[in-house]
Amino acid sequence: MANLRDIRRRIKSVKNTAQITRAMQMVAAAKMKKAQDQALAGRDYANLLNQVLVNLKENVDEEAHPLLEKRDGGKELMLVVSTDKGLCGALNTNLLKKVRAEASSEVDVEFVTVGRKLREQLSKAGEELIADFEVADPAPFIEARPIASLLMKKFLDGEYGKISVAFTNFVSTMTQEPTVVQLLPIDADSVGEKQDYEGVGKDEIKETDKTAALGVDYLFEPSSEGVLDALLPLYVNFQVYQMIIESRASEHSARMVAMKGATDNAKKMTNELTLQYNKARQAAITAELLEITTAMKAME
Repeated sequence: MANLRDIRRRIKSVKNTAQITRAMQMVAAAKMKKAQDQALAGRDYANLLNQVLVNLKENVDEEAHPLLEKRDGGKELMLVVSTDKGLCGALNTNLLKKVRAEASSEVDVEFVTVGRKLREQLSKAGEELIADFEVADPAPFIEARPIASLLMKKFLDGEYGKISVAFTNFVSTMTQEPTVVQLLPIDADSVGEKQDYEGVGKDEIKETDKTAALGVDYLFEPSSEGVLDALLPLYVNFQVYQMIIESRASEHSARMVAMKGATDNAKKMTNELTLQYNKARQAAITAELLEITTAMKAME
């Protein structure tokens, strides 16, 4: 009977675990919806901003702004956006592999981190961390500005020749792709083109029609250079914010899928333990019946 008690305890424990993972799955699903809504809300803005930049860069020299200046050599600074909590599958592990693959070149790479998980991993690996930021969930745009300001300052001061961002791009609920993109210097040739991390969910942003953008007769005041000075920092701020939002959508999606898998496995284990319990109980009843029958025959 002790064996039956152990099985009953295991069944109760697994059922309690399933309740917890089910609750975490529902919370992650709600948070993922909010993160997706945040990303979708900025699409029209991103599309118009890209169209203005397409027209603007045709009216100024490509090296008219320091954020467009291409540099040879120098160190690289990488912003790594990970999660603060675990239980989200292989999300952080895959991103760490991508970071190590991109940082394995001959160029010295230093890091700025958002998220506790990869901050701890990079610190344990002995990497140079120059700053760490905490961003609330859901992420407000105002908390992305200090991060973008630090990256732009480091680049404009000439401390780094290239600044990139490593984050997890949200492709779909089942697919999240670790991605590393160049943030600075801004690639003038890619401005106005659809970027992967703008494609959240099914309603993807359409690629900017450069011909249509150039056909718009913009009047820049006080000058094209003045508008460029104001617009490029805003562009960098929005890019950093969008990448953080993508990472959050990926995090909650991966956690939802992981918790759903854990809940399904718990239910499967409960069924197996219940079957095992019934078999053990039936065996115990059969053994008792045999003992009674044997005793009755012995008394005859």
